[in-house]
Amino acid sequence: MDLDALRALIVADSATRGQPISKLGYFCAPFRPATGPFADKVIKVYRGLNDDAALDRLARCHDDYAAALRTAGVPLPVTEFLLLPVEGRRVPVIVQEALPSETMMRPLMQSGSRAQTIEMMESAGDVIATFWNNADQFHTRIGFHPSIRNFAIVDGRAVFFDTFPPLIHYSREEMGKMLLQFSDKALMRWVGPFLQKKVTGIQDEWYSPAETLVGLVGSACRLRPDDAGAYLEWGRDFTRRRMTRWEDEALLGMVEPPRLPGYWTGFRKLLGLQGEPNL
Repeated sequence: MDLDALRALIVADSATRGQPISKLGYFCAPFRPATGPFADKVIKVYRGLNDDAALDRLARCHDDYAAALRTAGVPLPVTEFLLLPVEGRRVPVIVQEALPSETMMRPLMQSGSRAQTIEMMESAGDVIATFWNNADQFHTRIGFHPSIRNFAIVDGRAVFFDTFPPLIHYSREEMGKMLLQFSDKALMRWVGPFLQKKVTGIQDEWYSPAETLVGLVGSACRLRPDDAGAYLEWGRDFTRRRMTRWEDEALLGMVEPPRLPGYWTGFRKLLGLQGEPNL
Protein backbone atom coordinates (compact mmCIF):
# COMPACT_ATOMS: atom_id res chain seq x y z
CA MET A 1 0.00 0.00 0.00
CA ASP A 2 1.32 3.44 -0.97
CA LEU A 3 1.09 5.25 2.38
CA ASP A 4 2.38 8.53 0.94
CA ALA A 5 -0.42 8.53 -1.64
CA LEU A 6 -2.95 7.66 1.05
CA ARG A 7 -1.67 10.47 3.30
CA ALA A 8 -1.88 12.98 0.44
CA LEU A 9 -5.42 11.84 -0.31
CA ILE A 10 -6.54 12.27 3.29
CA VAL A 11 -5.24 15.84 3.59
CA ALA A 12 -6.54 16.83 0.14
CA ASP A 13 -9.75 18.78 -0.27
CA SER A 14 -12.96 16.88 -0.94
CA ALA A 15 -12.93 17.71 -4.66
CA THR A 16 -9.57 15.95 -5.00
CA ARG A 17 -10.20 12.91 -2.86
CA GLY A 18 -13.82 12.33 -3.85
CA GLN A 19 -17.15 13.07 -2.28
CA PRO A 20 -18.37 11.05 0.72
CA ILE A 21 -20.26 7.92 -0.25
CA SER A 22 -22.42 8.28 2.86
CA LYS A 23 -23.27 11.11 5.21
CA LEU A 24 -25.13 8.91 7.66
CA GLY A 25 -22.09 7.85 9.66
CA TYR A 26 -21.78 8.67 13.33
CA PHE A 27 -17.98 8.33 13.41
CA CYS A 28 -16.95 9.56 9.97
CA ALA A 29 -18.06 10.09 6.37
CA PRO A 30 -16.44 7.32 4.27
CA PHE A 31 -15.26 8.29 0.81
CA ARG A 32 -14.19 6.50 -2.34
CA PRO A 33 -11.72 8.25 -4.67
CA ALA A 34 -12.86 8.58 -8.26
CA THR A 35 -9.40 7.90 -9.65
CA GLY A 36 -5.93 6.82 -8.59
CA PRO A 37 -4.51 3.86 -6.68
CA PHE A 38 -7.37 3.82 -4.17
CA ALA A 39 -10.24 4.04 -6.64
CA ASP A 40 -11.30 0.50 -5.69
CA LYS A 41 -11.24 1.27 -1.96
CA VAL A 42 -13.47 2.94 0.60
CA ILE A 43 -11.47 5.08 3.01
CA LYS A 44 -12.66 5.87 6.51
CA VAL A 45 -10.74 8.46 8.53
CA TYR A 46 -11.38 8.77 12.27
CA ARG A 47 -10.46 11.29 14.90
CA GLY A 48 -6.99 10.93 16.36
CA LEU A 49 -6.15 10.81 20.05
CA ASN A 50 -3.23 12.17 22.04
CA ASP A 51 -3.00 8.86 23.90
CA ASP A 52 -0.56 6.59 22.05
CA ALA A 53 -1.32 3.60 24.26
CA ALA A 54 -5.04 3.94 23.52
CA LEU A 55 -4.34 4.13 19.79
CA ASP A 56 -2.12 1.06 19.89
CA ARG A 57 -4.82 -0.83 21.77
CA LEU A 58 -7.40 0.32 19.22
CA ALA A 59 -5.28 -1.10 16.40
CA ARG A 60 -4.87 -4.44 18.18
CA CYS A 61 -8.58 -4.66 18.96
CA HIS A 62 -9.53 -3.85 15.39
CA ASP A 63 -7.29 -6.62 14.06
CA ASP A 64 -8.76 -9.02 16.61
CA TYR A 65 -12.30 -7.97 15.74
CA ALA A 66 -11.91 -8.37 11.98
CA ALA A 67 -10.36 -11.80 12.56
CA ALA A 68 -13.17 -12.79 14.94
CA LEU A 69 -15.87 -11.73 12.48
CA ARG A 70 -14.32 -13.89 9.78
CA THR A 71 -13.80 -16.82 12.16
CA ALA A 72 -17.45 -16.60 13.18
CA GLY A 73 -18.55 -16.82 9.56
CA VAL A 74 -19.31 -13.16 8.80
CA PRO A 75 -18.61 -12.20 5.15
CA LEU A 76 -16.31 -9.16 5.29
CA PRO A 77 -14.49 -7.29 2.51
CA VAL A 78 -10.69 -7.08 2.72
CA THR A 79 -10.19 -4.50 5.47
CA GLU A 80 -6.98 -2.93 6.76
CA PHE A 81 -6.60 -0.69 9.82
CA LEU A 82 -3.75 1.84 9.92
CA LEU A 83 -2.42 4.40 12.36
CA LEU A 84 -1.23 6.80 9.68
CA PRO A 85 1.11 9.69 10.61
CA VAL A 86 -0.57 12.84 9.33
CA GLU A 87 0.75 16.30 10.17
CA GLY A 88 2.52 15.16 13.30
CA ARG A 89 -0.09 12.84 14.77
CA ARG A 90 -1.27 9.29 14.19
CA VAL A 91 -4.71 9.10 12.64
CA PRO A 92 -6.85 5.92 12.61
CA VAL A 93 -7.67 5.02 9.02
CA ILE A 94 -9.53 2.04 7.59
CA VAL A 95 -8.94 1.09 3.97
CA GLN A 96 -11.54 -1.37 2.76
CA GLU A 97 -12.27 -3.11 -0.50
CA ALA A 98 -15.15 -1.19 -2.07
CA LEU A 99 -18.46 -2.87 -2.68
CA PRO A 100 -20.58 -1.75 -5.65
CA SER A 101 -22.84 1.14 -4.69
CA GLU A 102 -25.83 -0.65 -6.19
CA THR A 103 -25.44 -3.48 -3.65
CA MET A 104 -26.04 -1.37 -0.55
CA MET A 105 -28.87 -2.95 1.43
CA ARG A 106 -30.59 0.23 2.59
CA PRO A 107 -31.52 1.60 -0.86
CA LEU A 108 -32.32 -1.93 -2.04
CA MET A 109 -34.76 -2.24 0.86
CA GLN A 110 -36.35 1.02 -0.17
CA SER A 111 -36.78 0.10 -3.84
CA GLY A 112 -37.44 -3.64 -3.76
CA SER A 113 -40.72 -5.51 -3.66
CA ARG A 114 -41.94 -6.89 -0.34
CA ALA A 115 -40.81 -10.38 -1.35
CA GLN A 116 -37.38 -9.10 -2.37
CA THR A 117 -36.91 -7.23 0.91
CA ILE A 118 -37.82 -10.34 2.91
CA GLU A 119 -35.19 -12.28 0.95
CA MET A 120 -32.66 -9.59 1.92
CA MET A 121 -33.75 -9.80 5.55
CA GLU A 122 -33.22 -13.57 5.44
CA SER A 123 -29.69 -13.05 4.11
CA ALA A 124 -28.85 -10.50 6.79
CA GLY A 125 -30.50 -12.66 9.45
CA ASP A 126 -28.35 -15.58 8.38
CA VAL A 127 -25.23 -13.51 9.10
CA ILE A 128 -26.59 -12.46 12.50
CA ALA A 129 -27.49 -16.01 13.54
CA THR A 130 -24.22 -17.42 12.24
CA PHE A 131 -22.20 -14.87 14.18
CA TRP A 132 -23.96 -15.32 17.51
CA ASN A 133 -24.08 -19.09 17.30
CA ASN A 134 -20.30 -19.07 16.82
CA ALA A 135 -19.39 -16.23 19.21
CA ASP A 136 -18.98 -18.31 22.38
CA GLN A 137 -15.55 -19.47 21.24
CA PHE A 138 -13.93 -16.05 21.76
CA HIS A 139 -14.17 -15.92 25.56
CA THR A 140 -14.16 -12.13 25.64
CA ARG A 141 -16.73 -9.35 25.46
CA ILE A 142 -17.73 -9.17 21.81
CA GLY A 143 -20.57 -7.44 19.99
CA PHE A 144 -22.02 -6.97 16.53
CA HIS A 145 -23.80 -4.05 14.83
CA PRO A 146 -25.72 -5.63 11.92
CA SER A 147 -27.86 -2.66 10.91
CA ILE A 148 -29.45 -2.48 7.48
CA ARG A 149 -27.03 0.20 6.35
CA ASN A 150 -24.02 -1.89 7.42
CA PHE A 151 -24.83 -4.60 4.88
CA ALA A 152 -24.52 -5.01 1.14
CA ILE A 153 -26.37 -7.68 -0.82
CA VAL A 154 -23.97 -9.27 -3.29
CA ASP A 155 -25.30 -12.10 -5.47
CA GLY A 156 -28.08 -12.68 -2.95
CA ARG A 157 -25.67 -12.89 -0.02
CA ALA A 158 -25.41 -10.33 2.78
CA VAL A 159 -21.92 -8.88 3.24
CA PHE A 160 -21.11 -6.93 6.41
CA PHE A 161 -18.65 -4.05 6.25
CA ASP A 162 -18.67 -2.05 9.52
CA THR A 163 -15.69 -2.77 11.80
CA PHE A 164 -15.50 0.49 13.79
CA PRO A 165 -15.51 0.75 16.68
CA PRO A 166 -14.08 -2.74 17.17
CA LEU A 167 -16.64 -4.39 19.44
CA ILE A 168 -14.22 -6.71 21.17
CA HIS A 169 -12.32 -6.68 24.49
CA TYR A 170 -13.58 -3.24 25.60
CA SER A 171 -15.72 -3.05 28.74
CA ARG A 172 -19.13 -1.42 28.60
CA GLU A 173 -17.75 1.70 30.29
CA GLU A 174 -14.78 1.89 27.93
CA MET A 175 -16.99 1.54 24.88
CA GLY A 176 -19.30 4.24 26.23
CA LYS A 177 -16.36 6.65 26.37
CA MET A 178 -15.25 5.65 22.87
CA LEU A 179 -18.66 6.61 21.51
CA LEU A 180 -17.80 10.15 22.54
CA GLN A 181 -14.05 10.18 21.85
CA PHE A 182 -14.46 9.17 18.23
CA SER A 183 -17.73 10.91 17.38
CA ASP A 184 -17.43 12.97 14.22
CA LYS A 185 -19.83 15.51 15.72
CA ALA A 186 -18.23 18.19 17.90
CA LEU A 187 -21.63 18.85 19.47
CA MET A 188 -21.85 15.23 20.60
CA ARG A 189 -18.38 15.40 22.15
CA TRP A 190 -19.39 18.58 23.99
CA VAL A 191 -22.85 17.54 25.18
CA GLY A 192 -22.23 13.82 25.54
CA PRO A 193 -20.19 13.84 28.78
CA PHE A 194 -23.17 15.34 30.59
CA LEU A 195 -25.26 12.40 29.39
CA GLN A 196 -22.63 9.67 29.65
CA LYS A 197 -25.03 7.04 31.01
CA LYS A 198 -27.39 7.58 28.09
CA VAL A 199 -24.55 7.55 25.56
CA THR A 200 -23.16 4.35 27.07
CA GLY A 201 -26.56 2.71 26.62
CA ILE A 202 -26.44 3.14 22.84
CA GLN A 203 -24.17 0.11 22.58
CA ASP A 204 -26.26 -2.33 24.58
CA GLU A 205 -28.19 -3.84 21.67
CA TRP A 206 -24.88 -4.54 19.86
CA TYR A 207 -23.93 -7.00 22.61
CA SER A 208 -27.32 -8.74 22.77
CA PRO A 209 -28.03 -11.51 20.24
CA ALA A 210 -31.78 -11.02 20.52
CA GLU A 211 -31.56 -7.24 20.26
CA THR A 212 -29.43 -7.31 17.12
CA LEU A 213 -32.15 -9.27 15.34
CA VAL A 214 -34.92 -7.13 16.83
CA GLY A 215 -32.97 -4.06 15.73
CA LEU A 216 -32.81 -5.32 12.15
CA VAL A 217 -36.56 -5.93 12.13
CA GLY A 218 -37.25 -2.55 13.72
CA SER A 219 -35.15 -0.80 11.08
CA ALA A 220 -37.08 -2.50 8.29
CA CYS A 221 -40.39 -1.57 9.91
CA ARG A 222 -39.37 2.09 10.15
CA LEU A 223 -38.05 2.09 6.60
CA ARG A 224 -41.22 0.55 5.14
CA PRO A 225 -44.02 0.92 7.69
CA ASP A 226 -46.65 -0.46 5.31
CA ASP A 227 -44.80 -3.78 5.34
CA ALA A 228 -44.16 -3.87 9.09
CA GLY A 229 -46.51 -6.79 9.66
CA ALA A 230 -44.66 -8.93 7.13
CA TYR A 231 -41.30 -8.09 8.72
CA LEU A 232 -42.55 -8.93 12.19
CA GLU A 233 -43.87 -12.25 10.92
CA TRP A 234 -40.54 -12.97 9.25
CA GLY A 235 -38.59 -12.01 12.39
CA ARG A 236 -40.64 -14.29 14.65
CA ASP A 237 -40.34 -17.19 12.21
CA PHE A 238 -36.58 -16.63 11.79
CA THR A 239 -36.08 -16.59 15.54
CA ARG A 240 -37.75 -19.98 15.91
CA ARG A 241 -35.71 -21.42 13.03
CA ARG A 242 -32.25 -19.95 13.63
CA MET A 243 -31.97 -18.28 17.04
CA THR A 244 -33.75 -20.57 19.46
CA ARG A 245 -31.16 -19.89 22.19
CA TRP A 246 -32.54 -16.36 22.47
CA GLU A 247 -36.13 -17.05 21.41
CA ASP A 248 -37.96 -15.74 24.47
CA GLU A 249 -36.20 -12.36 24.50
CA ALA A 250 -36.35 -11.89 20.73
CA LEU A 251 -40.04 -12.74 20.43
CA LEU A 252 -40.86 -10.34 23.26
CA GLY A 253 -39.19 -7.58 21.25
CA MET A 254 -41.27 -8.30 18.15
CA VAL A 255 -44.81 -8.25 19.52
CA GLU A 256 -45.20 -4.91 17.71
CA PRO A 257 -42.88 -2.84 15.47
CA PRO A 258 -39.76 -2.14 17.55
CA ARG A 259 -38.98 1.50 18.25
CA LEU A 260 -35.71 3.29 18.76
CA PRO A 261 -35.03 4.34 22.36
CA GLY A 262 -36.20 7.88 23.04
CA TYR A 263 -32.74 9.07 24.06
CA TRP A 264 -31.24 7.88 20.76
CA THR A 265 -33.87 9.63 18.66
CA GLY A 266 -33.12 12.71 20.73
CA PHE A 267 -29.41 12.43 19.95
CA ARG A 268 -30.20 12.02 16.26
CA LYS A 269 -32.23 15.22 16.25
CA LEU A 270 -29.49 17.02 18.17
CA LEU A 271 -26.93 15.90 15.57
CA GLY A 272 -29.15 16.79 12.61
CA LEU A 273 -29.62 13.14 11.59
CA GLN A 274 -33.41 13.09 11.63
CA GLY A 275 -34.89 11.76 8.41
CA GLU A 276 -31.79 9.63 7.76
CA PRO A 277 -31.70 7.30 10.74
CA ASN A 278 -28.72 5.17 11.50
CA LEU A 279 -30.48 1.96 10.60
